[in-house]
Amino acid sequence: MSNSFDDFLTEGFEQIDTLYVELCEALAEVLRRIGEPELARLVRNPGSLDETQNLPDGAAQTISLIFQLLNLVEEHTAHQVARRREREEGVSAEPGRWGYWLKKLSDQGVNQIDIIHRCRQAVVEPVLTGHPTEAKRWTVLDQHRELFQLMHERANGVLTDFEKRKWRRDLCATLECLWRTGEIFYQKPNVDSERSYMLFFLKEVFPPVLKELDARFDFAWEEAGYDASVLREPNTHPLLRFGSWVGGDRDGHPGVTPKVTNQTLREMREGALEVLDGMLAELHSALGLSWRLQSTTQELEDRTLELSKLLGERPEPRPEEIAEPWKRYVRLLRSRLEATHRGDNEGGYRFPLELRADLMILRESLLHVGAHALVQEYVRPVQRAIETFGFHLASLDIRQNSAFHDRAISQLMKAADLEGADEFPDWPEAKRREFLEHELQSPRPFTNRPESAGAEAAAAVGALQVAARHVRKYGRGGLGAVIVSMTRDVSDLLVVYLLAREAGLTRVIDGGLACVLPVVPLFETLDDLQRSPGVVASFLAHPITERSLAIHHRVYDEAISSEDWDLGDAPEAPHGPHQMIMLGYSDSNKDAGIIASAWALRQAQERILAVGQEASVDIQFFHGRGGTISRGAGPTHRFMEALALGSLNSGIRVTEQGEVIGQKYNNLRSAAYHLELLMAGAVGTGMDTAKHDLSSPLVEALDQLAEASTKRYRQLLEDKDFLTFYRQATPIDVLEHSRIGSRPSRRRGQQSLDDLRAIPWVFSWNQARFYLPGWFGVGTALNHLQQNHRSCYMRLREEMQITPLLRYLFYNLESSATSADTEQMYAYASLVKEGDVRERLLGTILDEYQLTRQALAALFGRPLPERRPRFYKTLQYREGPLKRLHREQIRLLKRWRDMDENDPDRDNCLEDMLICVNAIASGLRTTG
Repeated sequence: MSNSFDDFLTEGFEQIDTLYVELCEALAEVLRRIGEPELARLVRNPGSLDETQNLPDGAAQTISLIFQLLNLVEEHTAHQVARRREREEGVSAEPGRWGYWLKKLSDQGVNQIDIIHRCRQAVVEPVLTGHPTEAKRWTVLDQHRELFQLMHERANGVLTDFEKRKWRRDLCATLECLWRTGEIFYQKPNVDSERSYMLFFLKEVFPPVLKELDARFDFAWEEAGYDASVLREPNTHPLLRFGSWVGGDRDGHPGVTPKVTNQTLREMREGALEVLDGMLAELHSALGLSWRLQSTTQELEDRTLELSKLLGERPEPRPEEIAEPWKRYVRLLRSRLEATHRGDNEGGYRFPLELRADLMILRESLLHVGAHALVQEYVRPVQRAIETFGFHLASLDIRQNSAFHDRAISQLMKAADLEGADEFPDWPEAKRREFLEHELQSPRPFTNRPESAGAEAAAAVGALQVAARHVRKYGRGGLGAVIVSMTRDVSDLLVVYLLAREAGLTRVIDGGLACVLPVVPLFETLDDLQRSPGVVASFLAHPITERSLAIHHRVYDEAISSEDWDLGDAPEAPHGPHQMIMLGYSDSNKDAGIIASAWALRQAQERILAVGQEASVDIQFFHGRGGTISRGAGPTHRFMEALALGSLNSGIRVTEQGEVIGQKYNNLRSAAYHLELLMAGAVGTGMDTAKHDLSSPLVEALDQLAEASTKRYRQLLEDKDFLTFYRQATPIDVLEHSRIGSRPSRRRGQQSLDDLRAIPWVFSWNQARFYLPGWFGVGTALNHLQQNHRSCYMRLREEMQITPLLRYLFYNLESSATSADTEQMYAYASLVKEGDVRERLLGTILDEYQLTRQALAALFGRPLPERRPRFYKTLQYREGPLKRLHREQIRLLKRWRDMDENDPDRDNCLEDMLICVNAIASGLRTTG
């Protein structure tokens, strides 16, 4: 690190100390005032708690609130330090942002036209999911936004004495609201509440952030030496879209019905129209230009008359609009948008591109009079919002498990009196393919009443019928893809084509069926990732896929509904046919451990890209990352750099779920920062001429590490007593009773390791401070490599800091191992009643842990506090209060598990434990 960066770190630590103390003093003042002096003392000195005593009432909530304040202070300080660094060293100083990447590309001699082309091709699409990892109530997140804004005001303004006093009063009032609100959900969220939560970000956060993102891109572009005038033209800025699973993801979630999906599509459309109307209202206010000072274009005048006639208005302007023709024009656009909202097919817009065309007329008229600044400041943001949000805010995916689809087909076969219907899910792949190929030759459905065929058939076909109705009415805008989780083979994807046929979501094109929506495999387990290239190759070669991809390529704009398809007249997409492939990060880690998972994901990307190239199909990867390292999380810019060469050529989709949404996007500054990392990374990493493939020794090293670590990891999980140890040494049973998220913690409700979802699996290990999925097997693997493949080990050590995949992987491993705590492992293991099971399995885990810490220390060479002082410091801040929370959670677990099921106090004990769960999650900054 340079001395300058050392200075920034030192300043950051000082700011954290100062602001954290100030907030804690304000909280203590609030607690004293409301009659909680003991808790006020706890805030001022968390170490004052007597470790031999149980936590007093309210102490866990107080500690949780302390952690929340610390998290907000650290987030705020990171922004302040980054601002100072940019101010002193320039916009290119912060890694991963537009300034960094555009300067790097400029230094490499990359042409600006090529960058703009990539900006338009590499679409970035964060996909918001409702997975159960956000432990805090939505109201708490609202109050966090208030606190963050107050910290910003304090740091960036010179306050008068009056303003200081008012700031302190506002701070105390917000802290009192936060204290009195409490954290835990009083009832399990349903899909409606999760949809409202998601809509808040799509309506209130992302639209204003878009303007900030464009401004930062413009500034970085000019600072890198590129021509600023180029960006004044339309279609030159990076493409950002949003997706959602809330209301569309029904995998193991019985609450997501066709009715829920239909309601979700409706509310997202209404939300988009509200956002655009608000932006047009601002535009209307800004454009009070008088015709006395400048003249309009003939095109604007003609279009104004056309719109007046279309809306049934008199051709003459209203008296107050006589001198303001531009204002009148924007009002007519708002009136037409209002008609769209009402469902008026005559007066309203059918598709967003019609509104875009009207705005282009306005743009050209303003440019005609030289109002360039007004176009950039007021018109372009509306154009960009239409481009980003359309009339739907986000594209809703429909996801379901392949096994569910099999049961649906079985029921439809039975309704059609077909032989072997009950056995279809168990048929070998060849027999499944033969049957599906035969059925897909015909457009006729199995039955005209799929809703009567069985529960799974009704649900699977019903969801696709909702999509079909939406496409007929509005086009494809608002719908993403049909995603098949647990894709094992090609037949799992062909089954969806058959279900789409039943739902009216296919069309006959060139003599055969084509599917209106993309069908996307989701490869999740280690075996499925390893087999994925062959599955993708067969799928891309299938005639229905070829026809469907050709249709999606030609009919790429949402303005063309499925009933308007005419290949002779359809516009061609600005890119080749492309197929989305989703990769799951959770189940492969749960199957085989972190190294094998990371390496399988990387190899799957490389091999699938080769398959796509062979088939002349562009591949867009959809990365199903979670909120923890064990489920694919890590610094965004490092994640992007670590992806396979060429994997960003067609853009990227990535899940944002649970607590990650709140952490990244809960306030405008953080949202802008994280979206910029995604967008800049997609373009910069994809065009970086210095990026190269892994060398042969590194490939061999990773092969060896994956094999050795998997073997060690599977030995632990396959131990006959492992499930007993796991269920007693972690609070998994509490998490199964929690009210975090609307989705069940198990797919089929079975008490088995295979059926347990990856989220509670990781959440439970983290709560008990084992962090086991994030490091187990690594020590054995590194020792194996060092002892048996010395040259590969040395190459790994030499290139770890300069090879993005290695740096990302091993820094994440180190973070997990360092966050684990052997003292707490012993404490939680004491909950295991069988002494021999406890001693044997805890011993195995601790031996591997020590081996892993030693192996990582040898690999890095320098102590962690020297290399990662920010990470080390934040762990130190948290350890004392966390220790007391763990002790309390263990005490409550013992009590709760010993209580009779009918004990009236059992629910109260569960409430106390859930508060502990939230407090520990706040302290660790992670759930699952």
